[in-house]
Amino acid sequence: MLTAKKEVEVRYAETDQMGVVYHANYLVWMEIGRTSLIETMGFKYSDMEDEGILAPVMDINISYKSPAKYGDVVTIHTWMEHYDGLRTHYGYEILLEDGTIAASGLSKHVCVKKENFRPVSVRKYFPAWHDACETHKKHPVLEESKR
Repeated sequence: MLTAKKEVEVRYAETDQMGVVYHANYLVWMEIGRTSLIETMGFKYSDMEDEGILAPVMDINISYKSPAKYGDVVTIHTWMEHYDGLRTHYGYEILLEDGTIAASGLSKHVCVKKENFRPVSVRKYFPAWHDACETHKKHPVLEESKR
């Protein structure tokens, strides 16, 4: 399983009145992580979009564990939790500098045609992308054997 790691320095504008990162900014960081993972695999969302295919979010969950604050550097860890040729689920952990988990999450996406939002097969439209996803996704049996 491939895990992309991307550092982000917390900017003042990302914090709320309590001095901690406003909750919605974690969604932005998850997007940064997802894009980083896809680029690490050798692809770009923009190439898919140029072909008229989008990958909208179907569902997203975040669990907040420990606050990130202005000036902190967080590291976004992103991996492909599930992939079946149509749907892709990305897992995330956002870590503080000391390794404490600030937040964890999961986003679910499906590839669709831009003009009608009907689901499409990644295998059919983007075979190289499909092969990379199959190679780099989490394999539950293999992951269990590593424990």
